[in-house]
Amino acid sequence: MRPEALALHRDAVVVDGHCDSVLELLGFGFDGRVEEPRDLAVRGSRGHADIPRLLEGGVTAQFFALFTDDGYVRDAPAHTLRMLAAMEDLFSRSDRVRLALSARDVLEAKAQGGLAAFLGIEGGEAIGESLSGLRDFYDRGVRLLGLTWNRRNALGRGAAAEGSGGLTDFGRRVVAEMERLGMIVDASHLSDEALQDLLAVARRPVVASHSNSRAVRDHRRNLTDPQAEGIADTGGLVALTFAGSFVDEVPDTVSLSRFLDHLDHLVSVIGVDHVGLGSDFDGYQDKNGIVLKDCSEFPRLTEALLDRGYAPEEVRAVLGGNWMRVIRDVLG
Repeated sequence: MRPEALALHRDAVVVDGHCDSVLELLGFGFDGRVEEPRDLAVRGSRGHADIPRLLEGGVTAQFFALFTDDGYVRDAPAHTLRMLAAMEDLFSRSDRVRLALSARDVLEAKAQGGLAAFLGIEGGEAIGESLSGLRDFYDRGVRLLGLTWNRRNALGRGAAAEGSGGLTDFGRRVVAEMERLGMIVDASHLSDEALQDLLAVARRPVVASHSNSRAVRDHRRNLTDPQAEGIADTGGLVALTFAGSFVDEVPDTVSLSRFLDHLDHLVSVIGVDHVGLGSDFDGYQDKNGIVLKDCSEFPRLTEALLDRGYAPEEVRAVLGGNWMRVIRDVLG
């Protein structure tokens, strides 16, 4: 890398809005598979992310998703609590990662050369059907909730669920309570109708933690230009993902350059102050195409942004500055 690009990356606050590495920590594979657990405190050769590689890649803050796959939905609250307990154990074992609750925690981690870890939940099944479940997770440090995964739940309809419909009345109550508590509302995986309903009731910044542009890659998980504009109008952001299926339909054409095509388009639609990063590391398969091989390669993205003509301050905004604005606005 060019020295000036690496220097900029090392000096910047870098925030990744989504990874599924907690599954690796417990050995929960997708589609009900059980795998050998992977200690995230130790540098590994499997998967996309762990604490040593995140620090090597210059990441300052990482949102770790507590995700419930289809096979665990009936036991989603308890399943999520097991993942939460595993992360709490990781925090107790490693002095290189800390639970983050606010913007100050990110800045302190940056100053000390550590990693700030935000906890998020991917799929509202985890809270059951009462606001008390949401409050209990907030009290344990969870600061972001993706209202749905692809399926339908008590909060609303996900992007892959059959039929029609958006947010439920309970889903609207959840959004209001999250805004009262100070939790980030995550719109990724919502159906188009549910996202429309969310934008109609949101009073605080909304994020799409790992979504790309539907104009560049026509996929139900990507956002239309009006949807991206609606998210930006809340003061939120669209965090772009490296998941190959959402970058390009053809795996062989997935690349860092193609990923930047999505970023360029969204910048042209909503401005550079409303885009960020949400890698989805450990949440997709490399067979669908690779943007970066793992989190240690984040500096390559900084150099590529500079090569695309983005000014240094714009690069800082994309890498983490925009996420920091949302974190300050919502979490404090």
